[in-house]
Formats: sequence, structure tokens, C-alpha cells
Amino acid sequence: MIRIASGQAFWGDWSQAPELQVRSGDIDYLILDYLAEVTIAILDKQRQRDPTTGYARHFISDFGDLIPEIADKEIRVIASAGGVNARGCAEALLVKARELGVTGLKVGVVEGDDVLGSLLGESGPALACSPLEGDSPDWDGIASKMTSARVYLGAAPVVEALRQGAQVVITGRVTDTALAVAPVLHEFDLAADDWNALSLATVVGHILECGAQSSGGNYLENWRSVPNAEYIGFPIAEMHAPDCAVITKHESLGGLVTVGSVKEQLLYEIGDPRSYLTADCVADFTSIQLRQEAPNRVEVTGVTGRPAPETLKVSCVYDAGWKVSGQITYCWPEALSKARVAGELVRKRTERKCGDRFDEWCIETIGAGACHRTIQEVGEEPHEVVLRVSARSSDRSACEELGRQLVGLVLTGPPGATGYAGGRPRPSQLRAIWSGLVPRDEVKPRVEVLTS
Repeated sequence: MIRIASGQAFWGDWSQAPELQVRSGDIDYLILDYLAEVTIAILDKQRQRDPTTGYARHFISDFGDLIPEIADKEIRVIASAGGVNARGCAEALLVKARELGVTGLKVGVVEGDDVLGSLLGESGPALACSPLEGDSPDWDGIASKMTSARVYLGAAPVVEALRQGAQVVITGRVTDTALAVAPVLHEFDLAADDWNALSLATVVGHILECGAQSSGGNYLENWRSVPNAEYIGFPIAEMHAPDCAVITKHESLGGLVTVGSVKEQLLYEIGDPRSYLTADCVADFTSIQLRQEAPNRVEVTGVTGRPAPETLKVSCVYDAGWKVSGQITYCWPEALSKARVAGELVRKRTERKCGDRFDEWCIETIGAGACHRTIQEVGEEPHEVVLRVSARSSDRSACEELGRQLVGLVLTGPPGATGYAGGRPRPSQLRAIWSGLVPRDEVKPRVEVLTS
């Protein structure tokens, strides 16, 4: 049997989760997912400022102190903390290991997801790329501003690192599910075309990838029923064979694992449930069978799948100008009316100074329907409303002017303004994402194992 434990769902997730997974019971693998498309954009911007960065530094601080225990318990770790600088992340981890007196730690580095050079070759693109869906935007315009292009790799290079003896594997952009598929492939020595087994492993990876979202976190069915949420247990997949998994958690920790909590996660970001596309297979989510085997134990069986697609997804980050966002709170009486009037004042005053230099505006009254983009009709007037004004422009100075106009509302707009102690909002560079497909055979992952 193998026990695969989720320890992180995104960069910024609960910092205690890795520690609790390692110290609260037996596990064989700890998987930590740090990457979303927006995370890649953030890390890309960081590395442009400092070439030694570009990885999830919290991985070193949150996980680093566990290295002696990881080594002693022979737990293997797979983390997409490498971001756009997997080698830098691995080297930082090795430095931490040496500081803690751990020698001989083998850290695998998975690279090859960076295809920017192939897409933007001096003599033309060496790698063909087609849009993921719909019509392609102005490719030439995007290409001239592109800062990053990362392919979603599958589990194969992670498996290779495990086969070479890596106890910790650091990756850049891989599919979220690959972090769990790799241990299953490695431990059960699956054939590369065992599509049903790969699809079950993919479903397991999908259940684990969002951390506590499948064990009581963000629980819609009855969020008040989640026990001991202060120490919520992240999910663990137990597998005796590649055709069946049990989703559970450490008994000593809080949270809950039910058919309902697992179903909520299964519905997350799947698109067509009959064709869940990954780099490793195409899983049919309509074939999944769930059974409450015991309290906090949900059995997953019956998953079928099909061959992996001939293309891989590529996520391209490009410079999209500047953005600025700031907020002010208006209090009773007439809080909503004040916020609406103030928002229009900011827009009109800024446009009078800057003309049509803004590409997009977003004026929200938080507390009065902003989340659903509709005006909420309330029976009782809200006691307070937060006005948030955001805008996008290719001109940084226009964004700076908006910040000045927003703060100017304090004494030139409606009465009752508060919550502006943060001062004038500052512009920040905006990164946008374009997704496409590239031929699988033209992407060549690289694996290297470093030792402390």
C-alpha cells in the first residue's frame, strides 16, 4: 500500500499543512502544488527583477525544517515549487538541508517546460503553437511582449527522477494531477498505456490537488458541521492497487472526508466530465464510483480513460500594461449612494485629465452586489459599503493619476469616507495569459538529481 498526502494546494496555502501531514501519521509521499497560471505570471515578474528568484520561496521556509524528519521517515516529496526556476529552488533546498546537518539528500530537478525560446526563435518559431480555444488574438502583438511560455508536463519526468533515487522532486510547470500520478506509476510499475489505471490516478490527483477542499475546507454542503477546523486535516489517498483508492485523512486532525466533500472537489475546474484532458491520459469523470467505506474514508473505483492527447497545453505570459486598484469605505447613512457617486467622480475626473488612455474600468460597490456583478436590492440600507476602483492602461502615468484622484475623494467627494489609511494606490505591471497547444513529441523534459 502507498499513502499519498496532499500538503499544499497553491502558493499561499496554509503553512502548517506540510508539518501536520508529516507529524500526524504515516505517509509515503507528500505532494505540494504551488502553481496556478497567475502564479507563473507573478514568479516570472519576480525573476525578471532578480534572476535568483522565480520559485515559491515559502516552500523553503514552510517545508525546509522538516527535511531531517523527511529523511528519517523516508518520505518522498514531490513539489511544483520550482515555478520558473526549478533549479534555483532545488539549490536553495540543498543549502537548507546542509544547514540542518542533512547530507546525502537527493533532490530531483524537472525542467524542459520552458519553451519561450522555441516559440520566439530569431529565424522564426521552431515550435508550432495553436490557440487553445476560439480565435487566436494578435499573435504578433503578444509575441513581442511575451515574457514566459511554459508547457504543462506530465508525470513521466517525475517518475524518472524517482527512479534515479530522488527523495525530493522539484518541478516547474507540470499538470496538477501529475504530482499524484507519478507515485502511482512508480510504485505499481504501470504500463505507459494502462489508460484506466492512469485515469484513476489522475482522479486521485484531482481530488488531492486543492488540499483541504476535499476534506472539509470551502465546504458548501454544511460548512458548520466541519469538526476541529482549526487543525483541518488535508486529504490522503491510500492505494493497495492501481484500480482502487481510498480518500482519507489523519485521524487526529480535524475536517471531514465524505462522498459530498469529495464530489465538490471533483466538480472543480473539469470542463467536459467525459474528457478530462491531461498530459498523461483523458479521464472519464462520469465513470467514477464513490462509496463511503467508513467515517472519513471514501472509496474511489470504476474510473475509465483513453489515450493521452497528442498535444500539450502551453501557458504564455505577456506584458499587458499597467493596472491600479484602490478602495475607500463609505458609512451610513446612504452608504451605497455615496459609494456609487464617488466611483463616478473618480472616473470622470481621471478621464478629464487623461482622456481615453484607459483600456478597462471596474467600479465595484462591495457589500451591495459586487461579487455577482449585479445591484443588490436590500430591504435595509447597508451600514457600510466599500468602493473599489480599478483600471487598466498601457500608460503608467494614467494609473498614477487615478490613484491621486481616488485619495482626493476624502475631502472632495461624499461625506463619511474612511478606510483609506493605506494611502494612494500605486500602479503595478500587469501580466496577461494566453493558452495554446504544442505537439507533445517536440517537448523534451530534462531530469537531473542533485545531492546535498
